[in-house]
Amino acid sequence: MAYSCRNGRCSSCKCKLLHGNTVALSDELGLSEQEKADGWILGCVRAAGDGDVMLETEDFGGIHPPVARTVPCRIHSLTLLSADVMKVVLRLPPTVDFAFLPGQYVDVIGQHGVRRSYSLASGPAPDKLIELHIRAVPGGAMSDYWFNRAKENDLLRVNGPLGTFFLRHAGGRDLVFLATGTGIAPVKAILESIDLLPEGERPRSITLYWGGRTPADLYWDGAGIKAAYRHVPVLSRAGDGWTGGRGYVQDACLADGFDFARAIVYACGSDAMIHSAKALLVNAGLPERCFYSDAFVCSASI
Repeated sequence: MAYSCRNGRCSSCKCKLLHGNTVALSDELGLSEQEKADGWILGCVRAAGDGDVMLETEDFGGIHPPVARTVPCRIHSLTLLSADVMKVVLRLPPTVDFAFLPGQYVDVIGQHGVRRSYSLASGPAPDKLIELHIRAVPGGAMSDYWFNRAKENDLLRVNGPLGTFFLRHAGGRDLVFLATGTGIAPVKAILESIDLLPEGERPRSITLYWGGRTPADLYWDGAGIKAAYRHVPVLSRAGDGWTGGRGYVQDACLADGFDFARAIVYACGSDAMIHSAKALLVNAGLPERCFYSDAFVCSASI
């Protein structure tokens, strides 16, 4: 079943209870009171009650995500992309077959068992290297490690792949990506993989809206993408000389006047952006089942 944040906030795992009863393990903040009354639940924070349970939920359309596993890795390189974003490249052992789908994420397990989730910013590669984009979190235990103490060849572990933010069937459709901050990481991985698709499975058009506050937040220039796509940078605090989009990515997308009945939208970034984007675009004609998201939610214990 689809999931993303795993703490009941992003609503990626929303499904409908048709029969039986379930028990909430934590608050379902991603549901409105009306949705709860209508029988919707969030699968990531629910357990089955007594007896059988029947749910209505979306499947993966014949896609079978690889099974998660924990493997060792070493830091291959550390590169500062902006004042608060670090590109970390991890090197897997040559004998490890670590399969994943572009767009998925991993949990990195550091010293003393500290675990944090990071999207994979590159697709599977024969060199056994995986790329992460990590934003500094003030006071964060792992942020302190990445930005102050990490060094090449440090030994870590990764658990994955995890998540269901990967490309479904998009042949002949208008593919739209919405990203904020380091939400560009899984989008970058998906974009890199599109030119590998068979001709009949490629989208009709591809548009990326990537948002930040200032130009310094937009640290990636699109290098390495072979598929043709339209890149719309968007700033919420744009200055007078800015020629890109202004405001928020979901508003810039809406203003472009897509025929949303033919579109598929993938949104990755802040929880607030995802909820706003889904409401706006579904109201504009996007089928709800054609909106896929991956919410970046800070750990409860940083």
